[in-house]
Amino acid sequence: MNTSGQGQRVVSGMRPTGRLTIANFHGALKNWVAMQKEYDCFFFVADWHALTTAYQQSSRIDRLTIDMVVDWIGAGVNPDLCTMFIQSRIPEHAELHLLLSMTTPRAWLERVPSYKEQVQQLKDKDLDTYGFLGYGCLMATDILMYKAGRVPVGADQIPHVELTREIARRFNYIFGKEPEFGTLVNNALKKLPKRAAAVYRRLQSRFQEHGDADALARGRAMVEEQANLSVGDRERLHGYLVGEFRSVLPEPEALMTSTPSVTGLDGRKMHKSYGNAIQMREEPGVVSERIRRMPTDPQRVRRRDPGNPA
Repeated sequence: MNTSGQGQRVVSGMRPTGRLTIANFHGALKNWVAMQKEYDCFFFVADWHALTTAYQQSSRIDRLTIDMVVDWIGAGVNPDLCTMFIQSRIPEHAELHLLLSMTTPRAWLERVPSYKEQVQQLKDKDLDTYGFLGYGCLMATDILMYKAGRVPVGADQIPHVELTREIARRFNYIFGKEPEFGTLVNNALKKLPKRAAAVYRRLQSRFQEHGDADALARGRAMVEEQANLSVGDRERLHGYLVGEFRSVLPEPEALMTSTPSVTGLDGRKMHKSYGNAIQMREEPGVVSERIRRMPTDPQRVRRRDPGNPA
């Protein structure tokens, strides 16, 4: 497992909805299998997320979790190469979510595209709850708690990563300001070898004056490599690279998956809740039958509808 610093840490999770679909495989699992050999990966069962839309069926979550993790392992996710865990078994998730919810504006949560989409699509579920509204904040908690550098997502989930960055930035701005911050930074730099301290200052200048993203990445990696720094010193030096406050919660970057979206049987995005998915362990005959019914012409959804040969 790669443990070369928080920039190399990847966090991703799935809600326990039982057996997974081919969209889950192409959109996430095959990428997890590749990433576990390159990054320090944390993959988790998002059972608290499941309660945001299915709190009335909580008794099913344990069984659905087992079905899902069987598919993870069957696809090649290896517990010897990554960290696998169940979200609710780590109570600090709830604690950090509570703290972040105190500073996250409601308007930020309401503008997330997937929040609006599911309100429109899942008419048969009670989504008028704080838990569903706070889904984006809970997702941010999952990422920020482990100080992940990268989050593998499809195109539709990039807004979640951007929301996470905004939540982290606001938290750092409010709680990362310290009296004598400059003095504390200088004291931290004195703990570095002179050459490393000089390189750090050059990288900071390149990023702040020219926006050099490579300089920022190198600066962060160099801070992580220093074994004699305390956690507080690391947070100060990470923050000083980009601003004037401690980076208590580092901002993650989106890591685009190779298959950002998979179309379902009805032309919408494949989603088990929409009833338009094909499961990974579906019988071959069932798969064949369902594929034959997929519309290929948006004007000819039913056989009797007039078509457009073009």
